[in-house]
Parts: sequence; structure tokens; C-alpha cells
Amino acid sequence: MSVFETAAQDKNSSARRGVLCTAAGRIQTPAFMPVGTAGAVKGVTPEQLKRTGAEIVLANTYHLMLRPGVDCIEKLGGLHKFMGWDGPILTDSGGYQVFSLNQLTRIDDDGVEFASHIDGARVYLDAAVATDIQNRLGADIIMCFDECAPWPCERAKLEKAVERTIRWAGQCKQNHRNSGQMLFGISQGGTDTDLRRYCTQELVKMDFAGYAIGGLSVGEGHDEMVRTVEVTAGLLPENKPRYLMGVGMPADIIAAVRAGVDMFDCVLPTRNGRNAFAFTWSEGYLRMRNSVHIDDGRPIEAGCDCLCCSSYSRAAIRHFFNIGEMLGPIMVSVHNLRFYQRLMAKIRQTIEQDQFERWSRQQLEEGPFSRLSGENTSENGC
Repeated sequence: MSVFETAAQDKNSSARRGVLCTAAGRIQTPAFMPVGTAGAVKGVTPEQLKRTGAEIVLANTYHLMLRPGVDCIEKLGGLHKFMGWDGPILTDSGGYQVFSLNQLTRIDDDGVEFASHIDGARVYLDAAVATDIQNRLGADIIMCFDECAPWPCERAKLEKAVERTIRWAGQCKQNHRNSGQMLFGISQGGTDTDLRRYCTQELVKMDFAGYAIGGLSVGEGHDEMVRTVEVTAGLLPENKPRYLMGVGMPADIIAAVRAGVDMFDCVLPTRNGRNAFAFTWSEGYLRMRNSVHIDDGRPIEAGCDCLCCSSYSRAAIRHFFNIGEMLGPIMVSVHNLRFYQRLMAKIRQTIEQDQFERWSRQQLEEGPFSRLSGENTSENGC
């Protein structure tokens, strides 16, 4: 088997069912990756995470390079051992966090200098450094260093970000030293169709192991996001995995799968879980602190096989949140993570059965996902 193979193709859309092979194992696609920002999915053990059905997790290069540092993780045996996770791991390059969390002190075509959000210390990051850090961390999939422009963004600034992204992608590939890792290029260009096309075509010429669509879910709205994804995904090689970065609302995932996207990540399941926000198939979403749950003996979702729903009632979960018991945020996070894996399993099943187009249209127009699409429950946090 090659690194990525398509097992089934929906006849009425670009949705596809595939398998991505990494050094740490196979990933069934379309796949959702829980986010372990600083080396752990917040409040969830690796065993609990596996029980949700997750096959790959994402870790954040920016945060890990600041704390505990790449030297520490390398000394302790690499990122898999450090996280206690023996399955596939993807690390981002740190580009999004550099441009969103920090006061930049200098940016040019070579790289960026910024003040650490922890202690204000000056930190320099460029394509070679970002690649070297990821090579040493030892993840199975690593990302090119890119410039994620804000939205909205003036045309001249967006053009500059695209040029730097292309330039840095070439430098990342040149400096990539770990043959056991797959390096993905990242398409930028905001919602500008011409810039997206230009950036994507230049990256495809470099022949990366996979391709990501970055710079979305930053305020452009569902329709603009879908339009941009459709244009970009249509330019990417069919034999390479396609990854939409930082997009996690169910309606957005379904629409992107229709456009041919294979991989997703977002902090939504755990961040919203910590804030008593539960995703369900039957009722859309539930706010677990609400008094309506005060003596409700039902699980969050009937028929859900997660640890939370098999162990606790809505009333118990509400109680845990209201008294500050950590079990509340943990259990709703576990439920939400399982919800997302059940969603991806359903997507894969309907593609295999050639029913995806009809099912997805029904969900987006009539199901709970149509109500969730407009809920801004979290910022892009990947």
C-alpha cells in the first residue's frame, strides 16, 4: 500500500474514504484529530482518548518549544513517549500561534522574531528552525512554516503572506532531515481565489507528502470558507491527503468532506467540554450548567457509548460543574471527543455506502448540524 490510498469515492460529490499510513500506524479518513496543545489533550488520558476512537492527535510546536523545550522532550525519548501516546502524532509548525498570540518585533522574508507570551523573552523562528524542532520532536506528520494572515486582510499584505508561505515551504522541504516523517505544505491566501490558486499550485510543484488548507475559520463565515475549500481542494493531487486546519464545527466538517478534505483538527470538543457545552446528535447542543438538568436521570446522549454517557446522568454532570468538581469538564470533554469520532465514522460509512451526498445534505439542511453551523462557540485554536 502507498502512503495514502482512496478506498471509496462518493459518486455525487468529492467526498472520499481513505487510509493514511504513518510510521506509528494507519489512520482511517476522513479523520478528526483531537488537539493536545502542550503534549496532552486537556484532562483526558491516552487510554480514554483511544476509547473515543481517536487514531491520531495533534501537538503544538510553538507551545512545546517554549515549555518544556525540544531538548527536554528529545532527552526523554521523543514526543510519543513524552505524551504517552503510541499512535500517530501531527505537529504544526507554530506559524499560527506566532502570528496570533504574540507581539511581533520583526518579520521579514527570512523569519520572525517575537516576544514569548510566557515571559516576554525574545524568540526567533524561521522555516529551518521550525523544521528542525519538528524533526527532533519526532511526530509522524509535520507542517511547513507559514504565515497565517488575519481576516479581513488588505490585498498587499495577503500577497506578501502568500509569497512568504511559498518561500518558507521550499526552505522547510530543503531542511527536512527525518525520513520517517511526512512533511505537509500549507496553502494560504485567505478567501482570495486567485491567491489561493497561485499558492496551491506552487506548493504542488514541490511535491509534498500531503497538503493543508490554512488560514480559514478566522471569521470569514461558513459560506466563504466552503467556497475557498472547494477551490483549493480541487487543485490538490488525488493521491495525497488533504488537511483543513483548525476547522471543527460539524457543519463545516461535513461541507469540507464534500469538497474532498480528509483530515481535520480543532479544540472545540475539549474547550467546549470544559465549559459545560455538550454536542449531541438528537438535540444539537446542551449547556450542562442549566437548571433544566437538575434532576434529569438521562445520559447526555441516549445510545452514546462514551465513558460519560455510560456512567453519569445529566443531573450528576450538572452537579459536578456547579460545585467545581473536575470530573464534570473531563467527562463532557470525553463525550464530545466521542461525538466527533462517531461523526467521522458515520461520514466514512455513508461514503462507503455511496449515501454521503444525500445524508450530508439532510444533516446540513434539517439536522442538528444546521443549528450548530452558526454557533461561534470557539475561536480557531489549533
